[in-house]
Amino acid sequence: MFNTPGITQIATDRPDLYAFRISGKISDDAMEAMAEHMNAVFDAHTDKVDMLMIFDGFEGTEFGASWDWDVIKSRFRALSHVDRYVVVNAPGSADQMIDMLDSILPVQAETFDDVALAWQSLQARAIAA
Repeated sequence: MFNTPGITQIATDRPDLYAFRISGKISDDAMEAMAEHMNAVFDAHTDKVDMLMIFDGFEGTEFGASWDWDVIKSRFRALSHVDRYVVVNAPGSADQMIDMLDSILPVQAETFDDVALAWQSLQARAIAA
């Protein structure tokens, strides 16, 4: 299971679903580690995966954290390796951006304000690790 300060992977009952709880201020190192983790996931799966991102007390990212090469690479790879991208409590106006991107990208993107509804939408549940 992936775990860094601010990003914790949540075990699920689906092997093709990668769920994460994002909280606090996310460092450059944490962003890079998650990107490396997801790039390894993309390498390991022949089929697409789903992602669930639950923002809980999120305080943003360090300046420049999104500009790491592994972070950029994982975001581009997600376009062809992620089927559904579900976000709970998207920070700021990100929910509007995600909804807009859903119409133009090959990834089904959804936003929720309710964690239970997000899990239900994915027909999945968290399990004890």
